[in-house]
Amino acid sequence: MLSRKRLTPKKVFLFVYDLGASLIAMLLAIFIINNGSLPLAQWRVFTATWFVLPITALIIFALVGFYDQMWAFARGSQYLVLVAGTSLQLILSVLIMQIMDIHFSFACYVLYWFLLTAAVFIIRFIYRFYSSSARVKRTGNDRMSQKKVMIVGAGEAGSQIITELKTSLTDRVPLLLIDDNPLILNYKNNGVPVLGNRHDIPDLAEKYDIDEIIIAIPSASRNTIRDIVDICYETDSRVSILPFYTQLQDSKVRLTDVRDITIEDLLGREEVDLNLEQISRYIRGKTVLVTGGGGSIGSELVRQIAAYRPSVLLILDIYENSVYDLQQDLIATYGNSLNLQVLIGSVRDQRRVAQIFDQWKPDLVFHAAAHKHVPLMEDNPCEAIINNVYGTYNVARQAGRTKTEHFVLISTDKAVNPTNVMGASKRMCEIIALALNKVYKSTSFAAVRFGNVLGSNGSVIPLFERQIKEQKRVTVTDPEVTRYFMTIAEASSLVLQAGAYAEGGEIFVLDMGRPVKIIDLAKDLIRLSGYIPEEEIPIDIIGLRPGEKMHEELHLDKEETLETENEKIMILQQIEDSLYLDAEVSHLTRLSRCSTVGLCPFMDSILHILREADKKSADELKMLLPEIPDNNLAAQLYLTEREY
Repeated sequence: MLSRKRLTPKKVFLFVYDLGASLIAMLLAIFIINNGSLPLAQWRVFTATWFVLPITALIIFALVGFYDQMWAFARGSQYLVLVAGTSLQLILSVLIMQIMDIHFSFACYVLYWFLLTAAVFIIRFIYRFYSSSARVKRTGNDRMSQKKVMIVGAGEAGSQIITELKTSLTDRVPLLLIDDNPLILNYKNNGVPVLGNRHDIPDLAEKYDIDEIIIAIPSASRNTIRDIVDICYETDSRVSILPFYTQLQDSKVRLTDVRDITIEDLLGREEVDLNLEQISRYIRGKTVLVTGGGGSIGSELVRQIAAYRPSVLLILDIYENSVYDLQQDLIATYGNSLNLQVLIGSVRDQRRVAQIFDQWKPDLVFHAAAHKHVPLMEDNPCEAIINNVYGTYNVARQAGRTKTEHFVLISTDKAVNPTNVMGASKRMCEIIALALNKVYKSTSFAAVRFGNVLGSNGSVIPLFERQIKEQKRVTVTDPEVTRYFMTIAEASSLVLQAGAYAEGGEIFVLDMGRPVKIIDLAKDLIRLSGYIPEEEIPIDIIGLRPGEKMHEELHLDKEETLETENEKIMILQQIEDSLYLDAEVSHLTRLSRCSTVGLCPFMDSILHILREADKKSADELKMLLPEIPDNNLAAQLYLTEREY
C-alpha cells in the first residue's frame, strides 16, 4: 500500500488518477457496448458494484508496484507491470462481482480492460516524455552544447545505450550508429540512424564532428574489438567501450558500464572457458596455501581461490604491506565466512616453513613466491638461486613430508632455453618438482609455465604508463623484441584449472596466443593516454639488457605437447633422458654464476634421484634427498628429524 513514508505529490496524483480511470473506463465500456446509450439495467449494476473497481485497483496496483516505479526512466519490462496489474485487477473484480451475483457482460469486461490499460499507460508515458524533455533542457538547451556520440554496434547493447543516453542526466547525445550488417544501413534503431560500417568511422566522425565513439558490442571477439579500436585511432574522437558480457553485472547494459579502452581490450585474447565445477571440487573445503600471496599472481590466485570457499586460506609472504592490503580486501568481501590466515615469513626460512606445514597441513599448495626481475637477478645471481631454487625445494619438500595432495609451481616461459639467471633458476625449480614427484607418492607435484602478465609489479606496462604520465620518452629495448602476454586474472584461473587436472609430474604450458611486439604495446599505451606516438611522446631504442632475449618460447622445438580438456592448457612431453638432463643442469649451473651456495652438488643430488627413480623405492629415494646448503646446522637438524 501507499505508506506515508513514500507518499509524494506525484504518487498521490497517480493514485487518484488510477482510481478515477477504473470508474470512467467501465462507464465508457458500457456506453460503447450499448452504441452510445446507458441502459437502466446496466446503470443499476454499475451503481451496485462501483466500489469494487477502485478498491481492487487500490489493492492490486499497490501490490504489483504501480507506485514504486521510476516512470521517468521506464523501460519495456516496467510497462509489462501495467498489463499484469490491470489483468489481475479485472480478474479480482470479476470474482467479487460473481460472489455478489451481479456482473456485466463478457464484452464489457474485455473492453474495460483495454480502456483501463490504455489509461494507466498513457499517463505514465506522458510523464516519462515530459521528464525526458525537462532533463534535456537542463543539460543544455541546444544540441550544439552537447557531446555528439557515435555508437559502434546497432544490436541490443547499442539500443540500450541509446535509451540510457536519452533518459539519463548526461550531456552526451547519440547521433549515429555504425554496424557491419549492410541490410540495416540507413535504418533507425531507437530513433538513431545506421550510417555506415566500421571502415566509415573516420569519415563519419569528421563529417559529424563526433566527440565520443562508444564501442557497444559486448559479444564481439577481442580481435574484432582490436580492429575497430585501430580504426577509431584514426579519428580525433574519444573512444569508450562496453565490457564483454561476462564482465557485465547480470549481463545487463548500463551507461555506467561504459569505460575507457584498456590495454587488456587490445591484446586479442578471448574469454577463458573453465570447468568451474571441477575447480570447485578441487578447492572447496580444502586448506590451501599460496606462497608469495601478496604478489601480482599470488594475490589474484588468493582472490580466485577465496571465491571457491576453501576451508582455510593461508597466505605466506615476506612483505607485510602488500599482504595487509589483500587481507583487508578479502575481509571486506567475505567477512567471517572466509577463514583467512596471513603468515609472514620467507620460503627460504626452513624452520618457519616446516612450522607452517606442521601446524596447518595444507591440502593444496600454489608456490608463487620467487624473484622474477631479470636484470636485478643478473646483478644478484646467488639471491636468485637461494630464493627461487632453494625456496622452492624447501616448500616442496615440506609439502611432500606432510602429504599435501597437490603442489603447483608457478613457472615462466623464461625457463625455456634460458639466457639469464632468473630463467635458469626457474628451470631448475621445474626439475626439482619432477624429482620430488618421484619421491613423495602421496603428493602430486606439477608446474604451470606461462609468459608475462599484464600490469604485474615491475613489468613493462607500469613502466611505460609512468613514463607517459611524466611525458618522458618511452624506452623500448629493441624494435623487434616480442613477449607473450595474458591478464593476471586469466593466468590465475588457468593455473587453478591446470592444478585440478594435475596427476603428478606434469609441466602445463598455457596458450599465450600471439607474441606481442613491445614497441606496438608502447604505441598502444601512448594512444590510450591521448597522445600521438613518436610525435608527442617519443620512443627511444635503448638495446637489450643483460640476460634478455629477443623472443621467448613456451617449450623447446623438440618437445611436444598434449592437449587437455581446455584448449588453452597443454601438457609438455618432457625429455627425461639422463644424459640430456645432465647436460642441461650443467648449463643451468654455469649460467647461474653462483659457486658459493653449493648449487652444483645440490643439483647433482636432484639428478641422482631422477636417475635412480625406476630402481629404488620411495623410502630409498628419500634417503637421497639433499639438504639445503645452509650454515645453520640447527635448522638442518630440525628438518632432518621430521623428514621421515
